[in-house]
Parts: sequence; structure tokens; C-alpha cells
Amino acid sequence: MLSASFFSLIKPALEFDISYMPNWLVIGLSIILGAGFLWLIDKLVPHFHVKENKEEGVKNHLSKTSKMFLAVTIHNVPEGLSVGIAFGVALANKDNPALLIGALLLSIGIGIQNIPEGAVVALPIKAETKSSKKAFLFGVASGIVEPIAAVIGLFLAMQIEALMPWALAFAAGCMIYVVGEEMIPEMKGEEHEHFGVWAFILGFVIMLVLDCIQF
Repeated sequence: MLSASFFSLIKPALEFDISYMPNWLVIGLSIILGAGFLWLIDKLVPHFHVKENKEEGVKNHLSKTSKMFLAVTIHNVPEGLSVGIAFGVALANKDNPALLIGALLLSIGIGIQNIPEGAVVALPIKAETKSSKKAFLFGVASGIVEPIAAVIGLFLAMQIEALMPWALAFAAGCMIYVVGEEMIPEMKGEEHEHFGVWAFILGFVIMLVLDCIQF
């Protein structure tokens, strides 16, 4: 997901000719906004982290399986946005076939990693309810937000050209946040402080900016 964030989202965003401000500033701000958006959702929406056996979000009386369902669903939204935006940019710039290839590879990669994510939702529900039908429906429902988010991202990228670099980098920021929080758990520290995640994201943005600035 990290490589997809750069090669399919950030790299195309950096290639846009932005006249009103430096492109590195647009990309850096958008990445931070995307990460901040997902961090805010993490703090507000109740969900459950299976590996750490910990809850996050606003306190409530939902069951553990419902919170696991919400956790997977939350992180499927930026993935869908990323695919939709990538295809929207590719379709709006048909003279650049590399963009379409990048969008296809991104969608394939995200599709593959959705298989274990669906299992994470379906298997505990099957164990709790003894219903294969209910487990299947919850597994599908956790992923249905992706095509919905993809359609939204596709529309935004194709209809509002000025938003393309912002949208690409915003989606990348969401995905980088997921990588830092879910795939490199040591970054979070104790009690979901997320200091390590934010250090990772800010370090990524700083190096990106330094590489883009021409002295």
C-alpha cells in the first residue's frame, strides 16, 4: 500500500502543473489533510483492533464483532477513494497510458488485500452467530463502501480538474495513515497515542518536500 500510495497517487500528483502555489506544498498539505481526516474518523467512530484486543473511538455499547466490522469499513473508504481518483485522473489524461496502468495495478493490489480483510469480519461473526449467511453479508457489507467511495473519487477527479493533485495526495495520505497504524503497529505506542504514526507521516512529507524543492 505504501508503494501504491507513491507510484499511483503521489507521483502523478507531482506531475501536475500547479500555477497558484508550489506543487510540493499542495502535495504535502493534502497528505497531512488525508491522514488527519482518517485520524479523526479513528477517534470518533467506535471500532475494535483485533491484534491488540483494544477498542478505539467514542465509548458505546456495540458488540465486539460490530466494532471489528466498523474498523475494516473505516479503512476501506480511503482505499476506494484512491482507486476512483486514480482512474479519474487516468481517464482525464488519456494521452498518458502510464496513469491507467498505475490505476489498474492499484485496484488489483487493493482487491487482493481485501480478501483477508473480509475474512477478519466474517469469521468472528460466524463464530458468534453460527450463521454463515450473516457472516457473508457482514463481510460483503464491510467492503461495499469501497466501490461507493471509488465512484465519488472518480466523479471528483474527472469533473473538477483543479482538485486532481489535491485529491490524489489526500487519498495517499489516508492510505499512508493506514499503513502506519495497522501494518507497522510498533509506531502507535501505548493506548493508541499515534505519535509514531504522525512522526512517520511528517518524515515522509518532509523528505518529499526536500526532494521537490529546487534550490
